[in-house]
Amino acid sequence: MVSRKIALIGDFSTGKTSLIRRFVDNEFSDKYLSTIGVKISKKIIELDDIDVQGLIWDIEGGTPTKPLNQTYLRGLHGCIIASDITRIETINSLENYINIIKSISEDVPYIVVLNKYDKIDEEKAQKIYKELLEHLKLDDNMLYCTSAKSGLNVENVFNSLAKSMVQRV
Repeated sequence: MVSRKIALIGDFSTGKTSLIRRFVDNEFSDKYLSTIGVKISKKIIELDDIDVQGLIWDIEGGTPTKPLNQTYLRGLHGCIIASDITRIETINSLENYINIIKSISEDVPYIVVLNKYDKIDEEKAQKIYKELLEHLKLDDNMLYCTSAKSGLNVENVFNSLAKSMVQRV
C-alpha cells in the first residue's frame, strides 16, 4: 500500500466537502457547512495492482478577497479542482487553480470537476463541458461532471486520480 496526499480546491460552496463525504462515507447532506482551514479524511482506494491510502485534504474555498492558502498544498501528490456547474464565476476560476497546481509542480496530476450536475439541464451541462475541454486543453479523463448528491462520477474521479498518482511514482 502507498499513501498519497490529495487536495480538493476551488471556490467556496462548490461542493468539495460534499464530494469527500460522498466518497469516504457514501453520505450526502443538503446542509452547507463552510470549511475553515483544512479537514483531512482517509480512505483506501483499491486499484487493480495496488491499494492507495488517500489522505484527502478538504481545503477551504477561495474567494476574490481571500485566495487559496497554498501552504496546504505542500507535499501534494494529486488534486481535484472543483467548480459549481450552476455558477459561472466558479467555472471562470478554474484556470487560476490549474495554474496554482502547475506552479507547484508540472508532475502533480489533477482532475477538474463540474459539480452539482443534478441541478442543471443536461444539454447546457454538455455545452459547458465541451467548451471547457477545449478552453482548458484537457483530456476527457481530466474533466468530469459530478454530483455529490447522486454520487455521479465521484468514485470515478478519485479512482482516476489515484491511477494517475501511482503511475507517476
